[in-house]
Amino acid sequence: MARRHPAARWAAALAAAALLAGCTAGQPDSGLPASSASPLPDLPAGLDYQEPTRQLGPDSPVRLHVLRVAPDARARVTAVHGTDLPNTETVRSLADAAGALAAVNGTYFDIRTGRNHSGYEGDPIGLYAEHGRVLSEALSGRPALVLGYDAGRLVARVTEASTTGRLRAADGARRELDGVNRVAGRILGCGGTGGDRLATTGEVQTEPANGLCTDADEIVSYTPQWGARTPPGPPGSTEALLSSSGRVTRLRSPAGGPLPKGGGSLYGIGRGAAWLRVHAAPGRPLAVSERITDADGASLTGPVDTALGGSARLLRDGAVDADAERLGSREPRTVAGVTADGTLLLVVIDGRAPGVSVGATGPEAAELLSSLGAVDAVNLDGGGSTTAVVGGALRNSPRATERERVTERPVADALVVLPR
Repeated sequence: MARRHPAARWAAALAAAALLAGCTAGQPDSGLPASSASPLPDLPAGLDYQEPTRQLGPDSPVRLHVLRVAPDARARVTAVHGTDLPNTETVRSLADAAGALAAVNGTYFDIRTGRNHSGYEGDPIGLYAEHGRVLSEALSGRPALVLGYDAGRLVARVTEASTTGRLRAADGARRELDGVNRVAGRILGCGGTGGDRLATTGEVQTEPANGLCTDADEIVSYTPQWGARTPPGPPGSTEALLSSSGRVTRLRSPAGGPLPKGGGSLYGIGRGAAWLRVHAAPGRPLAVSERITDADGASLTGPVDTALGGSARLLRDGAVDADAERLGSREPRTVAGVTADGTLLLVVIDGRAPGVSVGATGPEAAELLSSLGAVDAVNLDGGGSTTAVVGGALRNSPRATERERVTERPVADALVVLPR
């Protein structure tokens, strides 16, 4: 349920401080990397970039890096990942490879320093889709940024999203598909579907949650974007290798090993493995579908080319959403918003630099976005991943910890703005 943020005293101060505070693009600042003071490139019509500083309160400046993409901009926004999904690259490297005008970091991912690391750094956590194809299933019901194009115009939305996966064998047997491009049996963030249990307690989890869930009976799909090999499987696991046309080429057990060139696989454990042994017949087709749905299970309406899951809804219909309260500490953040006229806002909020930029809580980030004109907004990955690149130059100051030197963290994926 949406509501106004109760901290009216700082919200009023924020509105009063809505002018630029002398830290626009091109001006040096000792808290920034040298490249951020370099001149900005000429940007095409409909694409705008600014670096305002706002005040959240006494001695609480916050520096923003704001990309505005109008619906009719002479640019195109999409998501990109590195050579393989379970690998990481810096946002600048991803932008350079794509020939991007600008880029920000995207989804949360399975980082090697995480407590529940599954061994494949860079694997997205939650919804991630490129070119209309789901490459990582949603954390059911969490908010997402959804982008598409209609008659050449950008259609940007923030909505709660789920994914629905289905398998249909040549003999008519059907089954749920549990996941896409992740280690079978391990669900970071707990998808909230199909028998997930909290790893710490064994309690059945019916909705997303921080931490790790497990499921002993799964089938996970691996697409060509995963890479060359699937993870080694436990005893009793079975994997159906699929050609590029979706036919089963062979079964292997235990699961794990090279993927067919241009093809993928279905990787089963427990009852999932048993289903594949019975119904995945070599030489026969096996249909795999994964569609993005709303919270009620209906397919999303409107164009869907790119989708990135976030951790919390910040704004809903112009009001600060209660979900923003879950983000209680001031951190660097990458957030996305949509204005009433459909303009996409990609905003990087610097933090961990006292006296220069302190970061933002969830409600503060929501109010900042509202002051920029957003009516709907979502929180994407942040912390040390928070990165803004424009014209090939790093524009912000990513830091893993407070006062640490500026360091570009390799990330799973990025939202890039490409020339048209």
